[in-house]
Amino acid sequence: MAAELHVALVAADREVWSGQATLVVARTTSGDIGVMPGHQPLLGVLESGPVTIRTNDGGTVIAAVHGGFLSFADDKLSLLAEIAELSDEIDVQRAERALERAKSADDASAERRAEVRLRAVTAR
Repeated sequence: MAAELHVALVAADREVWSGQATLVVARTTSGDIGVMPGHQPLLGVLESGPVTIRTNDGGTVIAAVHGGFLSFADDKLSLLAEIAELSDEIDVQRAERALERAKSADDASAERRAEVRLRAVTAR
């Protein structure tokens, strides 16, 4: 089994993060999945949720991801998201205000996005 995998997290507008990792955990339509080096090839649909990347140097990268796809083969994992942002890019107060606005407007989609952003921040 290989000791590392190359990860690329890409949003529609930019490359959010890329590097070497030992484990990536993401939410798919089939449930949460953990991908490690040597995993069987796979293709999945990403659900909105935090993505956790354990880097080779022992660090952790967490991103809020809102929809997209993931693909894994030959120890290369591509996460292609509609929207993605690293947890340290998220303004907590702004996300909390967005959550309150979504709740009062009864906008379930906006509420879910705000909740995912806040979960990504609290997971760091």
